Amino acid sequence: MPSRRTPANRAHRRSADDDAATWRSRLRSLLQRLGWGAREAVAVVLGGCGAVAIVVNALFLQSGPHPSPFFNPPPLDVPAETSVAVALPRARPPDPPPPPKSEAAPRNEAAPARRVLAMQRALAQFGYGQIKPTGVVDSETRVAIEKFERDHKLPVTGALSDRLTREIAAMTGRSID
Repeated sequence: MPSRRTPANRAHRRSADDDAATWRSRLRSLLQRLGWGAREAVAVVLGGCGAVAIVVNALFLQSGPHPSPFFNPPPLDVPAETSVAVALPRARPPDPPPPPKSEAAPRNEAAPARRVLAMQRALAQFGYGQIKPTGVVDSETRVAIEKFERDHKLPVTGALSDRLTREIAAMTGRSID
């Protein structure tokens, strides 16, 4: 259905067009005074909208307390003594009894049994093998001693010696005797 062009419709349309033209000319003159083009104006409008959206989001749309201690200070009525659980290492099993002294002791054990036990514990504690502290220099103990000697650039013998005892004592910080 064609629209009727009446004089009243034309006058109304002409006044709306004049209002829009006036608004556009005022906007252009403002942008010229600021030294901006259309791109700068659009950038400022979008930046302002983004800033407003961020502020509204931060102030009104977040649930729960703010994670920053600046906005959410800790309560002042914290008890002075708080219990803290500390994980301690498990206790070592008790030392095995020393081997019975017999006259037929092996020839390769020149060191006393206590010294051998201390050496075996120290080597096992510092990762030189899974040695059972028996007080007897066995093959596992020899392998651990050789590995320690290689790591510390000592002559590789695989046997207990005073130098080896000094090096292990220096590493552990306690006397091996």
